Amino acid sequence: MKKNKFKKEERLCNKRLINVLYESGSSFILYPYKVVFHPTDELAVPVQVLISVPKRRFKRAVDRNLLKRRIREAYRLQKNSLIYPSLGDNHILLSIQYIGNKIEPYDYIFSKMNALMLKLHDEYSKVHMG
Repeated sequence: MKKNKFKKEERLCNKRLINVLYESGSSFILYPYKVVFHPTDELAVPVQVLISVPKRRFKRAVDRNLLKRRIREAYRLQKNSLIYPSLGDNHILLSIQYIGNKIEPYDYIFSKMNALMLKLHDEYSKVHMG
């Protein structure tokens, strides 16, 4: 069984890559997430992900951190089964932004992350293959 880790290399921290992602990436909304993705060739890992929760909607840092923790955990548990096999040798930059107005329970975030991964696969196929 493959270990479900979320290493530093899988986190998107490079400002240049973040700018490339937001300037030329494709996006879609699947409530409570807004997703921006961009195919790239310069990564050592299949996916680098950026997770953000807006300060405008959640003033308290503990609330933002709670949501980011839940989103990271849902992503970590599902990435190996849903997103990695579909990419093959391709690489992708990914931004997951929480656009909901309230703190959702983990079960809801997990199920929506599953739907997000499936939709990302479809959208990526349209953009990359089409």
